[in-house]
Amino acid sequence: MPELPEVETVMRGLQPHLEGRRITRVQLNRKDLRVPFPRGFAKALEGARVERLERRAKYMLWHLDTGSAVIVHLGMSGKFTIYAKGDEAIPNPHDHVIITTDAGTRLIYTDHRRFGLMSLVKQSEIDRHPYFAAMGPEPLSNAFSGPALSERLKGKKTPIKAALLDQRVVAGLGNIYVCEALWRAKISPRRLAASVAGARAERLVPAIKNILNEAIASGGSTLRDYARADGELGYFQHRFDVYDREGTMCHSCETTEIQRLVQSGRSTYFCPKCQR
Repeated sequence: MPELPEVETVMRGLQPHLEGRRITRVQLNRKDLRVPFPRGFAKALEGARVERLERRAKYMLWHLDTGSAVIVHLGMSGKFTIYAKGDEAIPNPHDHVIITTDAGTRLIYTDHRRFGLMSLVKQSEIDRHPYFAAMGPEPLSNAFSGPALSERLKGKKTPIKAALLDQRVVAGLGNIYVCEALWRAKISPRRLAASVAGARAERLVPAIKNILNEAIASGGSTLRDYARADGELGYFQHRFDVYDREGTMCHSCETTEIQRLVQSGRSTYFCPKCQR
């Protein structure tokens, strides 16, 4: 599933083609993705001007001049491809949504697993929407700090890896970048979350921010289906220190092999010597 850096990269790729543009046509090739499209979804978008795009956690929000916002989640395999006016698109049976702007640009949403979603919400109700109401702070915001993380970890008896994947603790973190951030902060993924509060949280927060910013600068990580809106692949996967590197030597201590364990059904990669 695309994680925060991948969603941010896709959003930035869409911004030049959507922000300030008016949507002239919306073609839905099916009635649903992961969930049904809202009643009147296409009609609500057609004629609307896109004022700005925003990312919240792993979601995109397209703010319209009608007072509504389009909620977009890419799911496991969703992606957008941009075609300029006059460009010919090769038809794909998994092209589910085609959005045309007043510039003649077409944005084609393709999702062969159909785990993505598109919905609508009033802008005044975004914070109360079920997708966002219980979310923790954005990890790249000023609200996410050592003391803020420490407060959210108090009393938690789950492993820190599981706690960081809990969207109520911090919004948008996924498996890849949590593994990488814990390695950088030298914190074992098996350590109880409550024990990370304090000095360890002060190390962990900048590690999270840095790994996310570096991944965004690299266009995200392409492991399976992910591609940027311009069709290019991300390349941060070439810079992984622990993720998917089981059995290879740790880049830090250079004496211990990276190990893998399963936590809550997810693969965790770590160095047992460096991470305590």
